[in-house]
Amino acid sequence: MSGINIIEGRMAPLDQANVDTDQIIPKQFLTGVTRQGYGINLFHDWRYLSGSEKKVNPDFSLNSPLYKGANVLITRENFGCGSSREHAPWALADYGFKCIIAVSFADIFYGNCINNQLLPVALTSKQMDVLFDMVKQDPDTSININLSEQQVVCGETRFTFDIAPHHKTNLLKGLDAIGQTLELNTDIENYEQKRQVWL
Repeated sequence: MSGINIIEGRMAPLDQANVDTDQIIPKQFLTGVTRQGYGINLFHDWRYLSGSEKKVNPDFSLNSPLYKGANVLITRENFGCGSSREHAPWALADYGFKCIIAVSFADIFYGNCINNQLLPVALTSKQMDVLFDMVKQDPDTSININLSEQQVVCGETRFTFDIAPHHKTNLLKGLDAIGQTLELNTDIENYEQKRQVWL
């Protein structure tokens, strides 16, 4: 994976708390073993009208042409709760999102985002109110997320966010769990060579 540092783009609002992974990507679509092809079913039960063949629901915010091409999703607390399916960040990334900004995240979902180079940013509820107001006033509001500096910038508005150092490093370097292990390959090989002497 290539790594993340600066994400620039536009926001799409999902003004709802406790969005669980079954709403992000319903269980009937967990049929593949690769990370591609899930975006079309992201938020399926909200994006499409019941009983239809992919007829879009005009009342769902992400279906609005105002947010077409947005690559940053803004939402509320406890995003990604429910089951631990890794397909949830796969679907969000396949749809085109590069960053999710929320008040808080479910722990396993947060870790899955890190492992899949999808940047999860936690801000306070009041800070999220500001972002929601901005995108409501102007859907073309641009946003800049700088991982190195741990800042979210919209015009003159600037917020700082926290992230654990090891998560930050893994995102900057583009490392998942396998990549982290491969970084230690020399140490592993040295250990194995010494172990042969012990035997």
